Amino acid sequence: MANAIGSAVCRTAADEGKPADWVPAGEKQKVVDPMEMFHKLPREKQFITGSEAARESIRRANIDIAIAYPITPQSETMQQTGYLYDEGYIKEYYRAEEEIGAFSAISGASRGGVRSLTATSGPGLMRGMEAISSWPGARTPIIMLNMCRVINTPLAIQPDNIEMSFLLNTGIIMLHAENQQDFYDYPLAAICASEQVDVTLPAVVSVDGFFCTHARGPVEVTPEEYKLPPRDGWRAAIPAMDNENPPARISRDAPIQKSNFISYHMHSSWQQEVFAAVERSAKYFRAYLGSLIEVVNPDAEEFIIASGCAVSQAREAVRQEGEQGRKVGLVKIKTIRPFPTEEIVEAVKGAKRILVPEFNQAGWLHKEVCSALYGRCNATIKNGPRVFGGMTMPTEMILEWLEEFRKEVQ
Repeated sequence: MANAIGSAVCRTAADEGKPADWVPAGEKQKVVDPMEMFHKLPREKQFITGSEAARESIRRANIDIAIAYPITPQSETMQQTGYLYDEGYIKEYYRAEEEIGAFSAISGASRGGVRSLTATSGPGLMRGMEAISSWPGARTPIIMLNMCRVINTPLAIQPDNIEMSFLLNTGIIMLHAENQQDFYDYPLAAICASEQVDVTLPAVVSVDGFFCTHARGPVEVTPEEYKLPPRDGWRAAIPAMDNENPPARISRDAPIQKSNFISYHMHSSWQQEVFAAVERSAKYFRAYLGSLIEVVNPDAEEFIIASGCAVSQAREAVRQEGEQGRKVGLVKIKTIRPFPTEEIVEAVKGAKRILVPEFNQAGWLHKEVCSALYGRCNATIKNGPRVFGGMTMPTEMILEWLEEFRKEVQ
């Protein structure tokens, strides 16, 4: 796959069975600075699905290798990625035999210094957790797209973002897209942030499956003739493996299998550095996305705090409440890791009631919000509504919870 750090094998017309004058589409693109990509280039509005939005993001991401294993509702996105490979926007692409193989292989690619992409959903993420949880400690800036779905029996393929809770304390950067536009912007931002020298960590961009992946929405995209700068494998927290000059080390320190205090102290220190690097990524997301949160009606006394598709349902609830003369605030959380604690504290400093709707049974976002606001906010925080197992969350459900909440807390 890679013949030197940060470079991938060049594709030729003969290799691909293309006409003699074929040139990979990616070689025709112009490299632009990330800040220009996010804030200066003109944008064209399209009406596309979330999977298609991810495809357009990947088209502009200068990906070296993508490794796929199909699982609903992710399959269409990686199918679209395969088309990008055929057009020459991606240098290498192959289908793995199962998730552990896919996520181990993509780790090896990233260790080799190339920009690496994969994707999964629900049970696929759970199957590959052994490999996924090794990525942060190895400082591999892999990009994974996660289309959330039910993971537990009875079997269902509908939306449920419980699998995100299993990633919270792994040292992985996590973003949660609300809609198709986010699923275009967030992967590009994740790539740029994760490859910074003081970060060098994997990033998972999650989106609630079907609600976003298979539904259409307005997406403003930059011209496809522009792409991000390539990954520089030498600019990292640890050196990439140089496959032309073996032996290569696959971790910063030797495997820690001793029973003395010093070895465990080294291991602990390295883990602390991983979590510190997650926090350092915040400044890059602020630069690329404008902020880690979005606030609607900042002077309200009651707020809804949400992430993912629950934000869209909450927006409509806020609008309908406004029509009735009641002002309800909304805090949309863009990054789950790093968690925007200070921004949330500031946003809800005048709140009396906070509602946290979620598409999962565990209420993991509610726990995060309570932890962030403990001792720093006088509001009563209520977890709900919570829907799971593929259930929808009608706006009427949020409105009913708000009405009951007002009766409970004046």
